[in-house]
Amino acid sequence: MAWRHVAAPHHSLFFAFKPRLSPATVTLGIASPLLKKKKKTSTRLSFSVSASSMASSPKKVLVPVANGTEPLEAVVTIDVLRRAGAEVIVASVEEQLCVDACHGVKIVADALISDRADAAFDLVSLPGGMPGASSLRDCKILENLVKKQAADGRLYAAICASPAVALGSWGLLKGLKATCYPSFMEQLSSLATAVESRVQVDGKTVTSRGPGTTMEYAVTLVEQLFGKEKAEEVAGPLVMRSNHGDEYHMLELNPMDWTFDKGPQPQILVPIANGSEEMEAVIIIDVLRRSKANVVVASVEDKVEIEASRKVKLVADMLLDEASKLSYDLIVLPGGLGGAQAFAKCDKLVNLLKKQKESNRPYGAICASPALVLEPHGLLKGKKATAFPAMCNKLSDVSAVENRVVVDGNLITSRGPGTTMEFALAIVEKFFGRKKALDLAKALVFTHP
Repeated sequence: MAWRHVAAPHHSLFFAFKPRLSPATVTLGIASPLLKKKKKTSTRLSFSVSASSMASSPKKVLVPVANGTEPLEAVVTIDVLRRAGAEVIVASVEEQLCVDACHGVKIVADALISDRADAAFDLVSLPGGMPGASSLRDCKILENLVKKQAADGRLYAAICASPAVALGSWGLLKGLKATCYPSFMEQLSSLATAVESRVQVDGKTVTSRGPGTTMEYAVTLVEQLFGKEKAEEVAGPLVMRSNHGDEYHMLELNPMDWTFDKGPQPQILVPIANGSEEMEAVIIIDVLRRSKANVVVASVEDKVEIEASRKVKLVADMLLDEASKLSYDLIVLPGGLGGAQAFAKCDKLVNLLKKQKESNRPYGAICASPALVLEPHGLLKGKKATAFPAMCNKLSDVSAVENRVVVDGNLITSRGPGTTMEFALAIVEKFFGRKKALDLAKALVFTHP
């Protein structure tokens, strides 16, 4: 039995969210309805209505997306801001709502940017990705909207290529400290005071470096919008790591080689469902496709478009019925309470997982799925595993739960959104070796470039 050194886990904090701002119940693009009452002259009643109005006006955020947008940067930002209670509008700068993001990920926006041209926002946040950042730059409606945002002294932000390609080219970073993806730093240096911070705040402007810094960036946006206390409240359940930029580690038990014999690259199945955790799903898909694995995204619902846990709409490659006809080197489940429950009830998926285990081929799960899918179906028997902290009491063996990523032979499990990058990189390592995984981590700016 071999143990790999694991850094001390970052313990998550748990907070009670106030129901009125629960992001899971926010209808996209629609403010919570106010309780209508007849107008009275009472000062006391007047104050009550005013307080109600304040409580039902969440911070409004615009996240524009385009063909070629980096999906991880878009989805993580949307998810984290919605967890904080922000009303996030995902707006397509294309002619249609569905955009073809990088790495074959399809995201369905809430609106077209033309439908939000005259709207006011508390924050506008631009994801990166190429050619997505260029499409954002070339969208005149978005340019005018962000320039007005800056002129009015409201927050605007960008990550990866977009600080240099969009904000910088619009002249919105003059005299400001800013950062961006390493290969765009030279371009940025002529448009701003370029710095190598993972996240940089200067006045009302926030910039960041790349996919691997997105969660830190998103939590910083929460802090800028809502304050430090809310940022800490949101960050705790994400199970973020404290040693940003350092190499990732995993606990490995009963080591075995993970091989792929279905083709020149590993064939990997990633099921998704209504209620799946979109951050976890997109990070897994994005990172594994960057490694050149052949990833099949399959919906367990009766249609390919699903609505994830924070209302992000994703489009699968196919239905599970079609995907189940193929054989896989790995089946890996994202978490999310609703998604995990849907997986557990899907006989076809459970049977695929059981066959995977019986044939000693790799399978894995993160967040709620180890506890709600693998455990009740006997897929953790004789194995060490971890899961989302609040779900670990459902595991029959809790001896390894404090580790961020656990590999036990052909099983891999992990804890939550903030451990997903490490989880995906560990999969890359098992198939391709640690050097390729570390090189990819640097390219993502997850570890120091």
